[in-house]
Amino acid sequence: MSSPDKLSLVVFSGQFERVHYALVAAAASVATNRPTTVFFTMGAAKALLKDGWKSLPTSEGLGDAQTTDRLFQERGVVGIEELFESCVALEVKFLVCEMGLRALGLDAADLRPDVPAEISGIVTFLADASATGAMLFL
Repeated sequence: MSSPDKLSLVVFSGQFERVHYALVAAAASVATNRPTTVFFTMGAAKALLKDGWKSLPTSEGLGDAQTTDRLFQERGVVGIEELFESCVALEVKFLVCEMGLRALGLDAADLRPDVPAEISGIVTFLADASATGAMLFL
C-alpha cells in the first residue's frame, strides 16, 4: 500500500489543541515531501487572526491557549508561532473559508499578514485535493 500523494486538512474546530495538531500534521507532511493544504473554517478561522490563536479555547484543563502553548514548549513541544512560521517556510498551502469568515463577522483585513491564506470556499478546497491523497477533518 502506497502512502497518499497529498494531505488535505479541514480545520473546523477552534480548539487550541486541534489547531496546534493540524499545524504539526501539515509541517510533518510537507517535510516528508507531500504537498499539503490546510483549510480553516468556522471557529478555526480565528487562529488566522492577528494574535487570534491566543483566544482559542482549550480542552485539556491546562489553562488558556497562551498558558497551554507555554506549557507545551516547556515540555519540549513546538509552540504554535513556530509551527505557523515553519508551515509558511515549508510552503504549506493555507486556505480560509469565505463562509466561515462571514459567519464570524470577519474579513481579509482581520487576518494575520505573515500567513499567506487564500480566502476561498469548500469548492476550491475540494478541487485542490487529490484523488489519491488523504483528507482529515479536525
